[in-house]
Amino acid sequence: MLSINKLADGLAKKLINNPEYYRVGVTELPSGATVIDTGVEAHGGYDAGLMVTRIAMGGLGKAELQYADYGGLQLPSVVVSTDHPAVALFGAQLAGWKIKPEGYRADGSGPARALANKPKAVFKKIEYRDEADVAVLLLETEKMPPDSAAYYIAERANVEPENVTMVLTSTTSMAGMVQISGRIVETGLFRLDILGLDPKKVKYGAGYAPVMPVHPDEGIAMGRAEDALTYGGVTSYVVDEEEDVLREIAEKAPSTNCKDYGKSSYEIYKAVDFDFTKIDPALFAPAAISLTCAGTGATFTHGSINNEIIKRSCA
Repeated sequence: MLSINKLADGLAKKLINNPEYYRVGVTELPSGATVIDTGVEAHGGYDAGLMVTRIAMGGLGKAELQYADYGGLQLPSVVVSTDHPAVALFGAQLAGWKIKPEGYRADGSGPARALANKPKAVFKKIEYRDEADVAVLLLETEKMPPDSAAYYIAERANVEPENVTMVLTSTTSMAGMVQISGRIVETGLFRLDILGLDPKKVKYGAGYAPVMPVHPDEGIAMGRAEDALTYGGVTSYVVDEEEDVLREIAEKAPSTNCKDYGKSSYEIYKAVDFDFTKIDPALFAPAAISLTCAGTGATFTHGSINNEIIKRSCA
């Protein structure tokens, strides 16, 4: 079975060995663990964000940059594809691990989750568990992690602290915005799972989403990043499932089904004081989604890009 941590470790070493090119900061903690900063204190950029996206998928996906037109607004956009959707997106890229040594908090995503089995229900569903002596984890944070974070990850991933690599991303950085838009296919698969589709039946996944302009305010940046997915994200999947099932799910999948559809994500977040438990989960879905039946080739598409919200969000 492919090891997503070993694959991601190889990609992380490209950042480590070329920090000037990728505009990242590389630090070795007293434990021997490595911290790769792509936007907390370092500049980062498009290339760093694309590499972080690939690392987040455990090396089982591609991420490239293109340009797209959103109602007259030209924006760079991330195109993502994977031939291993369940493992790349749920086994790695999904944010499902709270890193919380004393005095520090960060949301963890990436392949090290597969070593720590976080969360258990996800890995039981996709029937995957990695075996590796290296652990690579993304931390969405605005602060550099203490050495206690390395020990926290190492203990739960069953690796030595010196074999832990933490990749830092910030929503207020270019690399951070790129890697969030690079989660568009994962966002779609998450929505399909909520609607009852078995992620193991998804054979291929692809999609794209705009990279929104960076904003120094974390709340506004977070809203823009979500708008990129909710109102600008397009996804397609090839699924080993019956046509009738796919037809019904495709209709329910896009973000147009959200009761707050039409408001910017920042407006929605602010109305509930950024308490995401009070938000209709249908918001966290792509703008448009296509499901193709692997057995017949029939394709069912619903939803569309909302150019007006994208343009308003960027203003």
